Amino acid sequence: MLHGVGDIRLEEAPDPEVPEGHTLVRVTDVGLCGSDLHWFGEGGIGDATLTRPTIPGHEFAGIGASGDLDGVPVAVDPAIPCGRCEMCELGHRNLCTHILFAGHSTLDGGMAELIAWPTHLLHPLPEGMTGPDGAMLEPLGVALHAWDLAHSRVGDAVAVVGCGPIGLLAIQLAKAAGAGRVVAVEPLAHRREAAARYGADPVFDTDEAAEPATWKQLGLGADVVLEIAGNDDAVEAAVTAVRPGGRVVLAGIPDGERSSFPAHVARRKGLTFAMVRRMKEMYPRSIRLVEQGLIDVRSIVTERVPLDDVAGGFARATARTGLKTVIGLS
Repeated sequence: MLHGVGDIRLEEAPDPEVPEGHTLVRVTDVGLCGSDLHWFGEGGIGDATLTRPTIPGHEFAGIGASGDLDGVPVAVDPAIPCGRCEMCELGHRNLCTHILFAGHSTLDGGMAELIAWPTHLLHPLPEGMTGPDGAMLEPLGVALHAWDLAHSRVGDAVAVVGCGPIGLLAIQLAKAAGAGRVVAVEPLAHRREAAARYGADPVFDTDEAAEPATWKQLGLGADVVLEIAGNDDAVEAAVTAVRPGGRVVLAGIPDGERSSFPAHVARRKGLTFAMVRRMKEMYPRSIRLVEQGLIDVRSIVTERVPLDDVAGGFARATARTGLKTVIGLS
């Protein structure tokens, strides 16, 4: 239970009620996302703030414990759209004006042993897919939505700025989708090494990426840039990296309410920007990509910690000492 900035506590709670249309889920694995770290370290994201003690976690998987899914391993879609508003009717469930989202102050998240969740938002996992694999389908879904917004063509030069878990999944997606070249930018050495393992070549540090001359090896620059770091240096690197007429997809979440970039460069290049808001209906596609071996989610997880070490897990995830930290509840 997150009570305030840095104040997370292990507490006992009654078993949840299971309303009609819901399934009881015995949660096994919860990934710590960058947005969870914002809630933990800042008490909110932008103008969304912690208004009550809240169970965090939105990257989660478990085993059905009631109804038709009793005993079935499932991944949990953390977003509950209303299904009736204009955005939902247009197919933009991620932009629902009445959406509820796990661990987002108004709705308790997945970091509990038992949770009741709408049955239609539970996705059975194929044989051989583990709980941590299932939890990683959520960040893969975000990366996949960002990739869709990139409108990239086969053979394009793609740059990924920020090689945390979503960035590393985006690199894999670009390779699987036929990118002609995938370049990565990352300040942390161990994440640069991971980017190279997943197929990025070359991989630049932030100082290299800030120099326009660095990108001349791509001719006029990258056709598409996916920015997945959330700070102004990363956004500026994306603007520097992309070719005239190119597209920059902003998926990173900034610490504050504002992002900035060199407007004169973006204007002269005639750039198109796209903003990423979570994901749409990505779970079936994400499951197929993993099941077919096109995307490796398992190696993204570098630490699985027990629930009684949740504070330590948050601290290490905040320090970015590995790739993905998962809290194991069983």
